[in-house]
Amino acid sequence: MTQTILEVNSLKKHFDIPNKIPLFPSNQSVKAVDGISFDVYKGETLGIVGESGCGKSTVARMISQIISPSDGDIKFNKQNIVELHRNELKQLRKSIQMVFQDPYSTLNPRKKIGELIEEPLVVHKIGTKKERKEKVEELLETVGINKRFYDRYPHEFSGGQRQRINIARALALNPDIIVCDEPVSALDVSIQAQVLNLLRSLQQEFNLTYIFISHDLNVVRYICDRIAVMYLGKIVEIGTYEEIYETPKHPYTKALLASIPKESPFDDIDRIPLKGNIPSPINPPSGCSFHERCPFAIEQCTKDIPELLSNEGNNHLAACHVVNNKEENK
Repeated sequence: MTQTILEVNSLKKHFDIPNKIPLFPSNQSVKAVDGISFDVYKGETLGIVGESGCGKSTVARMISQIISPSDGDIKFNKQNIVELHRNELKQLRKSIQMVFQDPYSTLNPRKKIGELIEEPLVVHKIGTKKERKEKVEELLETVGINKRFYDRYPHEFSGGQRQRINIARALALNPDIIVCDEPVSALDVSIQAQVLNLLRSLQQEFNLTYIFISHDLNVVRYICDRIAVMYLGKIVEIGTYEEIYETPKHPYTKALLASIPKESPFDDIDRIPLKGNIPSPINPPSGCSFHERCPFAIEQCTKDIPELLSNEGNNHLAACHVVNNKEENK
């Protein structure tokens, strides 16, 4: 996994807050994503995890160009997709597709599932009517739905089946990257396992690259090769799933892992106490955004923004003054 397919550099998304007084601009904004950088390698699954409101879904929508970033670059195969015009973006849709969280609201209830899966092919004028129908039937069989159900409506399917239909629609244009925004969080546990196994088998069959957004750490551990941990619009740690789960560096990552329910109530759990609440993204703290809740914070944490780096010479990176100072003094 050495070929970089996607590069994200200093990406920001600030949502302006309307002023209560008409005609007067507001100087406040919600800093949903505040300067993150990472690479995605071809054929891998990169997981992005964090608490609700940390900005992970906003990152997914910017990569898919559903919304535009306030600043920063997103390079797909060395091309900056932020600068693309409307017709160029239309061509980009063939390469980057998205599977959304809610399998119910993402399907038009007035259209049959065959029409829904065929729609990307129609928009991009691919194949004849007969060829498109054959393609849709093939996709249905691929995701485990009988092609006889081509003319059925979404309400005739369960949640897991609807998510399979969404996956089939995402595959219709043979994309390189599929952004999965919490694709199993609305499903029962047994159905989650089926959809996750489907995603893994499709990745091998179609040589897909996944960006997998989730708050469920067990799901992320099962499907992801590398994991990026987000807190208040920033990435605080990134590494392979073994590094994140076995040797976490950042205190926030350790607190997240300690929050995973154990199999037995008698297990000895080393929990990190977190004080206070998540700060407001409208007015985030100075320095490290986590320092107000961190039990290990030092004076430098309140002043300087930590860099995402590693002094060990590997790709396990952490944005923490305490951790990086320890590594420098080894």
